[in-house]
Amino acid sequence: MPETLDDTLAALADPNRRRVVELLRERPYRAGELAEAAGLTAPAMSRHLRTLRQSGIVEEASPEFDAPNFDARVRVYQLRAEPMVHLLRWLEETERMWSEQLLAFKAHVEKS
Repeated sequence: MPETLDDTLAALADPNRRRVVELLRERPYRAGELAEAAGLTAPAMSRHLRTLRQSGIVEEASPEFDAPNFDARVRVYQLRAEPMVHLLRWLEETERMWSEQLLAFKAHVEKS
């Protein structure tokens, strides 16, 4: 399952997909519930979920999640932590680099 930073950022570039991620932070959802909560049609949600799955951000939940109501025709989605962990690491490294650059600039300006 691809988990590149580029895939994660590309998937999160769309506000509807970010909304899906926000919803899935609460709990796993059925595809239809996600579509309704996000105010999207089923086909539009299907396209967004496909992109999120391909990027590795979401996955289909295991059948045990919904065991009492399990129906093989219904897809339940949940977040995967790994892509967000990679994104967070990249953001932390980028912040560290910029902080170092700004501190060096400040020291240079104060010397002058």
